[in-house]
Amino acid sequence: MAQVLCHLPKNYDENLIVGLDTSDDAAVYKINGNLALIQTLDFFTPVVDDPYVFGQIAAANSLSDVYAMGGEPKLAMNIVCFPNCLDPSVLVEILKGGYDKVKEAGAILVGGHTVEDDEPKYGLSVAGFVHPDNVLTNSNAKPGDVLVITKPLGLGIINTAIKGGIADKTSYDEAVKVMSTLNKFGKEALEKVKVNSVTDITGFGLLGHALEMAENSEVSIKIYHKRIPLISNTLEYAQMGLVPQGAYNNRKYIGDNVKFNNQISEEMEDVLFDPQTSGGLLISIPKEEVDQLIKALTNNPTSYSIIGEVIEKEEQYLIVE
Repeated sequence: MAQVLCHLPKNYDENLIVGLDTSDDAAVYKINGNLALIQTLDFFTPVVDDPYVFGQIAAANSLSDVYAMGGEPKLAMNIVCFPNCLDPSVLVEILKGGYDKVKEAGAILVGGHTVEDDEPKYGLSVAGFVHPDNVLTNSNAKPGDVLVITKPLGLGIINTAIKGGIADKTSYDEAVKVMSTLNKFGKEALEKVKVNSVTDITGFGLLGHALEMAENSEVSIKIYHKRIPLISNTLEYAQMGLVPQGAYNNRKYIGDNVKFNNQISEEMEDVLFDPQTSGGLLISIPKEEVDQLIKALTNNPTSYSIIGEVIEKEEQYLIVE
């Protein structure tokens, strides 16, 4: 898909701060010297059976891109695909979940668009604001930086277990909490420190989004797999083969850019390639700032950790130890 999309024409504008070039999380357009517009869009099929919870998760995921760019969400519009064979009350609950999460973000839901489809899909188009000098991108990581993650991994694997009716209550509850938690808490922590680069971890998994950061910054990234926080039973479910197709697609697409040192289990490798739904922020921060960031993250509702470092460019962009 990426090989096809790269042939599409690109737009250039002197006020376009972030566009297609860096595969960043959202577009950023400078309005004036003090204000820039962030624009993003995302939607997907249900990952849980509860329609209200699904609405919350989809909304949190859509809002995440604005936070990853250092901005504040302001306006949101619903994107809905819905089959006529389902009771309209299901759609009402999905939209209630989305509304409540947008409200929690401090933004305003102002409408949207619905089409009939065979399978439910939901998400948001979100507009946010940021000062032009405070835009965060995935293309400014520096050698010597420390890497911090603000949510645990394993969401794709746990969601596969949920769909298969295998996930236990602990794993289910943890996954729902992680997916429905706004990245505003991570973003608020970033306001207290100097940060070089940020991205949120979604469909390309930890390694896919780390690769984008490394390539765009012309550095290599070293990840220490034992430091990565995981949702309960993630490795056990991966060992059972409950790995989503997206993880295999990610491995196929980016695997040649990854060097695995030492003995890393196959299930842990699966976790590193696992696509995340409403995942956390991956932060590249100067070493002298990391203690302050960790202190600022104490209010973060989900687990967080220092998981790696940025080094000078080596033969491969990603090194996992």
